[in-house]
Amino acid sequence: MSRAFVRETDVPQLPELPPLASPLPPGAKNYLTAAGAARLRAELTALLETRRPRLAAAAPDDFDAKRELQLLDQRARYLQESLRTAEVVAPLAAPDDTVRFGATVTVRDAAGEMTAYRIVGVDEIDLERGHVSWLSPLARALLNTRIGTRVSLRTPRGARELEVVGLAYEP
Repeated sequence: MSRAFVRETDVPQLPELPPLASPLPPGAKNYLTAAGAARLRAELTALLETRRPRLAAAAPDDFDAKRELQLLDQRARYLQESLRTAEVVAPLAAPDDTVRFGATVTVRDAAGEMTAYRIVGVDEIDLERGHVSWLSPLARALLNTRIGTRVSLRTPRGARELEVVGLAYEP
């Protein structure tokens, strides 16, 4: 049926979506690694130049496409704001032996199990890849330590002791 025969009140209107909230506490700096900033820029470009035009073409007639377009726009606004407020931390020119933002830290637990974590910004968290936020309890325990240092960490399962056994920075 042509839209000419449909009353505007018959077309469901979607409520405006609120902006996505930043995971940063008030006043905290929005640190990003250079690689993380590049990934966010690439995601934003893909959203705006590839996905959005396809959804916008389908949105006038498809309620689900309208909703997905709203969610896409919400994510794009979040990425734009995150990139606008980001402080990109350049890799250290001459990395020292101290754990700093952007470091990949290898730790050994009491059972001898080795795990590597990379300390990144809140918008770069990827637990499957071992990327943890610089605000996380784990990262806070590891920051400013050196190889050989033992740190205590409280977790929901109880206290854990970790030993820093490796440290690397991406170029």
